[in-house]
Amino acid sequence: DTLIYLGDIPELEQITTTPTHLEIGAAATYRDASAVLASHYPDCGELLRRVGAVQIRNMGTVGGNIATASPIGDSIPPLMALGASVVLRHGDQTREVNLDDFFLAYRRTAIAAGEFIEKIRIPIYGHQRLFSAYKVSKRFDQDISSVCAAYSLQLDGRQVKDVRICYGGMAATPKRATESERALIGTDWTRDSVNSACSALERDFTPIADFRASSVYRHLVARNLLLKFYLESTGEVRQTRVLNYSGDAA
Repeated sequence: DTLIYLGDIPELEQITTTPTHLEIGAAATYRDASAVLASHYPDCGELLRRVGAVQIRNMGTVGGNIATASPIGDSIPPLMALGASVVLRHGDQTREVNLDDFFLAYRRTAIAAGEFIEKIRIPIYGHQRLFSAYKVSKRFDQDISSVCAAYSLQLDGRQVKDVRICYGGMAATPKRATESERALIGTDWTRDSVNSACSALERDFTPIADFRASSVYRHLVARNLLLKFYLESTGEVRQTRVLNYSGDAA
């Protein structure tokens, strides 16, 4: 019988930058969040400009996308790949939960009774890591992902020191590909090691088939996007961008 609207609470709309993190209030819109995210991680801005339409981005929030816990929420794989966390509040009590641990099952999260998302905290890595995110859908605009992927890579010379491989649309929740990550860590960043990591994706995911994509197609896309990330990171192929409506390169 009672509806409480949180969209006009100034403290939940704040976006701040600290020396180590971006902090995005749970009620900050896609429009407001995308600019600051894109300034540090251009692929985040590229991905968010494909969420819904202008009207949706003017009202929808990254916090809402996370709280909905959809397996195809487009903001979640890139944030998970970046090691983001959410700050949950209940009265004066707060706790911070990594996105890795936030999604418990289909549409189930770690939010306890009485808690709400106050803000999202995203580490700032600078040039320490390579980061890319990709969305595959039938239409460029206003379409739900068949597969959404994000990758964050830290190299020590040619060796993989750390890697985070995250997908949406491949499981009941947005999920890291831990078997694929294990196949890469400690190896040289080469085509052979990436091929092994692509094969390991078979152990990470058993995606469903639905009207957006078959299970076989989703596996193929997941493998090819990881390979695309490798090829772009090494300069073997040029990173591509879709032109925006003005005709300028996005």
